[in-house]
Amino acid sequence: MKDKFLNTMRCIKKNIVEYVISNRLFLTYVILSIISVTFVRHITIHNANALKPFLTDLGIILIIGGLGYFIKPHNQFKYYFFWTTFYAILCTISSVYYTFYVNFASVGEIASLSQVESVKGALFEKLHLIDFVYVLVPIIFVLVHRKLAATPYYHFLDKIEKGKKMVVSTVAVGALFLVYSFATATGTDYGRLAKQWNRVYIVERFGIVTYQFNDLIQALTPRLSSLFGYDEALESFNNYFDAKEEHQDNKYTGILDGYNIIFVHMESMQDFLMDLKFNDQEVTPNLNKLAKEGMFFSNFYPQVSLGTSSDTEFTLLSGLLPASSGTVFVSYYNKNYLTIPKYLKDKGYHTFSMHGNLPSMWNRDKAHPSLGYEEMIFAEHFNYTDADVVNLGINDYRFFEQGVPIIENIEKTYSNYMGTIITLSNHAPFALASAVSDYDLSETFEETDPATGITTTKTTDYLSDSAVGEYIKSVNYADGALGDLIKYINESEAFNNTLFVFYGDHDAKLSRKEINYLYNLNPATGETYEEGDKNYYAYDSFDHELNKKTPLILWTKNKKLKRIFKGEIKYTMGMYDVSTTILNMFGLNNKYSVGSDIFNVKDDNIIVYPNGNFLTKDIYYNNSKEEYKILNPDFKVTDEYLAEKKKIVDDRLEISNSIIVYNLLENKSVSGD
Repeated sequence: MKDKFLNTMRCIKKNIVEYVISNRLFLTYVILSIISVTFVRHITIHNANALKPFLTDLGIILIIGGLGYFIKPHNQFKYYFFWTTFYAILCTISSVYYTFYVNFASVGEIASLSQVESVKGALFEKLHLIDFVYVLVPIIFVLVHRKLAATPYYHFLDKIEKGKKMVVSTVAVGALFLVYSFATATGTDYGRLAKQWNRVYIVERFGIVTYQFNDLIQALTPRLSSLFGYDEALESFNNYFDAKEEHQDNKYTGILDGYNIIFVHMESMQDFLMDLKFNDQEVTPNLNKLAKEGMFFSNFYPQVSLGTSSDTEFTLLSGLLPASSGTVFVSYYNKNYLTIPKYLKDKGYHTFSMHGNLPSMWNRDKAHPSLGYEEMIFAEHFNYTDADVVNLGINDYRFFEQGVPIIENIEKTYSNYMGTIITLSNHAPFALASAVSDYDLSETFEETDPATGITTTKTTDYLSDSAVGEYIKSVNYADGALGDLIKYINESEAFNNTLFVFYGDHDAKLSRKEINYLYNLNPATGETYEEGDKNYYAYDSFDHELNKKTPLILWTKNKKLKRIFKGEIKYTMGMYDVSTTILNMFGLNNKYSVGSDIFNVKDDNIIVYPNGNFLTKDIYYNNSKEEYKILNPDFKVTDEYLAEKKKIVDDRLEISNSIIVYNLLENKSVSGD
């Protein structure tokens, strides 16, 4: 019995050795590829040890590799080199994208790569050498191939390799791994894989390769056939809006009828800055003044995806969420949407947009007319030199200085108007505006010498050279320009019948670690306080998400409206609620918005994020991790509550995306169906 066992083991060992010797190129492809896709999960979502995504990725890698056995051994290098390089590129893009957006890239977003040139400074600022480690993979593969080519390896295999048998056995092993992975998947896993909007979860559960192939299918399906899934999407659309409650009037209904409105899009302006002071000087004195004089929504949250600023423009005007793949401004700009500019244009308003950048940025030259803007006033309308450029275009000071007279002329020309002013100076990389800011971030503290007992006063400035410090100084610079705008408005003979809506478009895209430096900086050492220190401030991932709220302020110099638009509104509000809320003030209603009139829903509102997270006054729910933070200590979370909210999230994401992809509003108009 013992001899039989030993003989069996020797036979197995011999077969393994023979397999390895005769499949060295294939095994090199498999090992390098699985290392790449596992490592990218390690440095992004930190789950390299997870078995199921590992087996799923390995299964696909084996199946693709197994097909290579159809090719004669001396020609297999090109096939395996292609796929090894493909995985390396896929991992590099995923790593870089995650570094910048804390999410995974989508095939549908390739069309948006044209925007990288305009924001490359912000991109390069965040890149790390480790994001490009995958370039070593194809290099190693080539070196292995050259070493094998210098031996009789390929000539020997041409004679003995049984290609068809190797295809069947290798593909079968890969298929077994996939069967196991998908057989153990839950209904939730399949649902998220089908909908694709929770990208992090899919990578966590199925791996990066499955995510990308699934995303390719999701991106190509509606494009290959405009009718694919259309009937089902239309049925869901009709059922959703047929069941939607009719809009109810409230005390603000029609209050802006006949008035003008201007939206001021404040780049990367976050709410927490309004509470900050250094050396007794506010970071945002002008924004704070606006909040005190107008109606300030203090729990207002953007809902952006890849499109950042453009997502905000779309969501604010349409009441829809960003596209689940790609961006509306680049990939779906030519669809029909019911927007604030279109509703007001139908009432005889002149509509315009104004920006100090090129109209091609985020495809605005095509997207803005599609959203209902009649006139676009962009970089070519302004006089400036290179000295006037801060970041991507004319600085906000010069922009407002030249822009206000243009708007005054619009008021003289048209009886009513609606416009959007898009600011620019506070765009990332924040080091550019920070460099021209004179805001003082130094901190003074007392230090006692333990040897002598003598206490001295010292001053340091570690913040200015940090990412969050540069952001603070950049914001202060932009706030100064905002002060000039308010001054111009107050001194102008125009704007007496105009409501201004100031809103932060999205957060600064700073990491939790970067923001934590502000809250836990030890001014004496430049290091951060650690947990357990008496000065330590707990700043967890939920705090970081909640800190992404931005200002929303309704402000006017009209005396009648001033008495109405005042005070702090604490309702939890999303960007997609703006359209319905503002249109109601003009006596209008967009039935096909997935947002709500905040003055109707009040505290019973829900903010749906493109990644499936949601926020109410009671909890913030992380859909990927299935974890939540209770915001209301008196609130008890139940399974029924979570199920109800998740259903709302799923419905709004699905319906909104279907409207975008399938152009479900093609035959709808602001004047009625």
